[in-house]
Amino acid sequence: MELCRGRGRIAGVSTLAHLIRHTLRFPFQSLLSLVLAVLCTGLVLVLPGVTMRFIDVIVPQQRLDLIVPTALLGIGAILARQLLFTVRSYFNNRLELKLTHQIRVEVYGKLQRLPVKWFDSNASGEIMSRVADDVPTMERVIVEGLDQALAALLQFLIVIGYMLWHSWQLTLVTLAPLPLIGMITSWWTKRAEPKWRESSEASSALNALLHDNLSGIRQIKAYTVEPEALDKFHKASRKVGEKHMVVMNGQAIVWPAVSCIAESGIILMIAVGTWWTLQGKLSTGVPIAFLVAWGFLFDPISRINPLAQTFTRGVVAAKRVFAILDTPDEINLTEGTRPAAFVGEVGFRDVSFAYADAPTLTRVNLHAAPGETVALVGPTGAGKSTVLNLLSRFHEADSGEILLDGHPINGLSKEWLRDHTGYVTQESFLFNTTIRENLQLAKANATDDEIWAVLEAANAAAFVRELPEGLDAVAGERGGRFSGGEKQRLSIARALLKNPPLLLLDEATSALDNETERLIQGALDTLRTNRTCFVIAHRLSTVRNAHRIYVLDEGAVVESGSHGELVELGGLYARLWGGRET
Repeated sequence: MELCRGRGRIAGVSTLAHLIRHTLRFPFQSLLSLVLAVLCTGLVLVLPGVTMRFIDVIVPQQRLDLIVPTALLGIGAILARQLLFTVRSYFNNRLELKLTHQIRVEVYGKLQRLPVKWFDSNASGEIMSRVADDVPTMERVIVEGLDQALAALLQFLIVIGYMLWHSWQLTLVTLAPLPLIGMITSWWTKRAEPKWRESSEASSALNALLHDNLSGIRQIKAYTVEPEALDKFHKASRKVGEKHMVVMNGQAIVWPAVSCIAESGIILMIAVGTWWTLQGKLSTGVPIAFLVAWGFLFDPISRINPLAQTFTRGVVAAKRVFAILDTPDEINLTEGTRPAAFVGEVGFRDVSFAYADAPTLTRVNLHAAPGETVALVGPTGAGKSTVLNLLSRFHEADSGEILLDGHPINGLSKEWLRDHTGYVTQESFLFNTTIRENLQLAKANATDDEIWAVLEAANAAAFVRELPEGLDAVAGERGGRFSGGEKQRLSIARALLKNPPLLLLDEATSALDNETERLIQGALDTLRTNRTCFVIAHRLSTVRNAHRIYVLDEGAVVESGSHGELVELGGLYARLWGGRET
């Protein structure tokens, strides 16, 4: 899948380096965590030191006066270590929340800068999984690294240094199992990463299926395919479990083996230490101190299992997140020419375009003078909506030239272009927020009076007034609270509020009954006054008064002219007019 393929920086720099770079955006918190980890880890030496003092000094010399101070020293060290651990956990948790928030916002900002074509090839549920699940998972690598992995490494090195100070020979015996443990751990980590990736991809597929099913719940119920939908979900969920169990089964074998090897080292160390003590090579306290220190030495090894899981899953998640961040931005989103005025002249010169190598438009030529209404008609799949997508630069033409007031469209800022364009799509979309906020997308500072004015013009004011909440009524997910005609009228009202010089209407009256369509047409006639308008209409009666009608068939313009001219021509338009539909 496209989301799982890293590009750009991923190819040249390791994922871990990416994560560290993000962490260093908070240098103070990162340094503080490191200092606290060093202090907390250094205190582990107190317990074996206290034990050795009891065995080698207090007991042989019968120093009763040292018992209480030595015990208090040990207790104080334990309390100090736990206090530092608490403080370190607090700051690490804050750092994790900051990092997660920062990356999540960065990913969302990146998604808004990606071209529409990118979203056509990536499922919404899978993208949501990246933002909601993968971001916190990847940040756990950093926090666990600071909170556990770094502390474990420091603890390991400090305890080894303590052991070497007292007996380098017994230290080597104690560390004898480590090479075998290292080989097993390295082997399993390499094998586990692709398994975790498969598990994550299965989870993303499950989320995508769930998103689709919830979005299409009415269709599922209408066609009574609930059992089939449940069966698909059951299979997808079972696949997630199966992929996860592959990793769990491996860990169930590997990590007990690692623990067995590590714990066998205790017996080896005690046996050799006892032998050397009986030979007089070591004091009695040294093997005892080593026994106490062994717990601190191999405690980091006991953390390998959860840390390896966290690290492997985090790296897999990070690659998927950075695959989004490394995708090139939509070109000319903010850069490009911003003309001081836009009269509204539009021209297509030999424009061709293909979706995934399937030709959609072929050498299309058309022209709209400022203030003209141009209608696009033709059979389904003729390329009508593609013309509007190219005008709004949701897609880029493969060849040819599109001119706005004589300016090549690919040199204009997309932000400027869309600020000067109103677009009512074939599928009206309302956000799950209030009617007021849905309309204020077109004009953020619009007053209630302005909103009511455009609602009146779009024949939507009557049903909005009937709502108990009025403009504060929440539209529901995808505008589900309203009928198709009501959503379409609200979308038209939003375009009226924007008052753009270029208007694109993609079957804007397709969801309206005959009476409502008649009322809306009056509003659209007013809206089209003194502005350039491109109209796609399912009902040809709505475009008969257009200044020029272009008839498309199989991606090419086959006829053009006024309604009367095309009917008289007796071609495709005349046949469509005879059937009163496109």
